[in-house]
Amino acid sequence: MHAITKGLLAGAAGTLALDLASYGDMLLRGRSSSGLPAQVAERLADRAGLPLGDGEARDNRAQAAGAMLGYVTGVAAGAAYGLLRQRRPALPVLAAGPLLGAAVMAGANGPSVALRLTDPTTWDVTSWVSDTVPHLAYGLTTAAAYRALD
Repeated sequence: MHAITKGLLAGAAGTLALDLASYGDMLLRGRSSSGLPAQVAERLADRAGLPLGDGEARDNRAQAAGAMLGYVTGVAAGAAYGLLRQRRPALPVLAAGPLLGAAVMAGANGPSVALRLTDPTTWDVTSWVSDTVPHLAYGLTTAAAYRALD
């Protein structure tokens, strides 16, 4: 199996783990989902001149586009990991996982920071934990899935 294909599959597994961790947190704490992905998608669509419609339809499209951007980020990061793994010796899962998680966390939060929708320097500990744990789940799962596909 090609390294990119393994990376895509591993990234998809990692994205599922991230979603399960996020929704588990929402279930345990009774918190709502973040509106940030939808805000990013809406701003990007506006800047690109892509109409999302009006009213409720616009809100729904922005929410869907935000979720899809998350899936693209997770799968693309898995593919990039596959390319890196092809050229470098494998790190242990417990080392690669946190690195992958941090990379995806930066990739996921980068657009919202660049668009000035959030400022991580103002986040409290609970906000950092609720963002870090799912991304760590992503990284560990992606690294483990890739290793399993080797």
